[in-house]
Order: sequence, then structure tokens, then C-alpha cells
Amino acid sequence: MYSRVQPDSATSTQTPGSESRLALIHRVVVPSEPYPKEYVIKVTNKWSIFILQARTRNGFVLRGEMRYGTALVTDVVPKTLEDYEQTNVDSLATEVGNFAVPHESVVFLTMRKGEPQFRLRDLFVWLTMRRQGETFQVYNFEMDWQTVSGSNARSTFYAVLLGAYFKPRRQTQSRETILREYALDVLKTFRKVLPAGTVRQ
Repeated sequence: MYSRVQPDSATSTQTPGSESRLALIHRVVVPSEPYPKEYVIKVTNKWSIFILQARTRNGFVLRGEMRYGTALVTDVVPKTLEDYEQTNVDSLATEVGNFAVPHESVVFLTMRKGEPQFRLRDLFVWLTMRRQGETFQVYNFEMDWQTVSGSNARSTFYAVLLGAYFKPRRQTQSRETILREYALDVLKTFRKVLPAGTVRQ
């Protein structure tokens, strides 16, 4: 059985120590109750550290963003690697709300895509899609790994773009293309660091 990783849960007693900082995935959303959680993922050569972010909107909006694949609010500036340059990696990994996954422990990472299931309250978004002639393709990832205790853990996270990333690209690209490229960038980052054969698309 897999244990579903929730915010504030520790997945390992180990800490990353001094690692090469390679990339920052500026936003993913993890399903959770009472509301989804927003994370930045700091990727080193050996670890992926999920850093909990301050909630930027209410649970209703966040759940909608998970269905549409992009932020509905555009005033949040993406974090960069430089924002964490002075932060000790061990501290990030052990801070309450964060969790770190050692790459060598990952069993597989799968990228999935699907169209959102609209509800009556999504009527405005559905009409916008019809008018634009586009599909809101939503991408999510499922990561399975083994903890130091030998148990299996799993986390699902959605590649939900911040408005600051999405808005300028929307001037020249379709919504579908932007969402796909962002998800593929996330996948490419993990392909570089995870063991061969563990990344599935």
C-alpha cells in the first residue's frame, strides 16, 4: 500500500546536506483538505524539496485552477533560485510543511493529462473555451518512492502555472501549448535527475 503524502508530513529523517542546486519548478498544486496546497519544488542533483508557499487564494479558486491548469489570479511573482540562495538546504527540507524526496528512492514518476470535468459553476470558463476554440488541457504528476523506513509513499501534484508565467506567453501562444510546454519542462527537469527508467509519460 502507498501512503499519500500530505502537507506537514515528514517523508524521511535524512536531510539533503550540501547539494548542487539545479532548478526551481515555480509552482505545483497538491490536492489536500481542507484546501489544496501550493508548492515550489527546488531540485538539486540528489533531492527534490517541496517548499510550501503561503496560500494566495481560497480553496474554491485553487480547486478550479487544478481543473484549468493555470492560475486565475495574476499578481503572484514566481520564485527564483536566487530567492533561496541564502537558505540552508537542510533547513528547507526539515521546515514544517515542506518535504524532501531523495531521487535514488523514486520508484517512478508519471505525467498524466486530461480535460477538466466542468460543473455548472464553471459555465463561464466553459463558454470562454468555446469562444477561444481551445481545450484546457490539465497535466498532473504522480511520484512514488520508498521512505527510509522501507514503506511506499506517493504524492500527486498538478502543474498549475502562475499568471505571471502564463499571461505574457498568451500573447503569442495558445493556452494548450503553454500548458503543455510548462508540463514538459517539469518532466524534463525530473528526467535529468531521477534514475533511468523511472520517468513515464
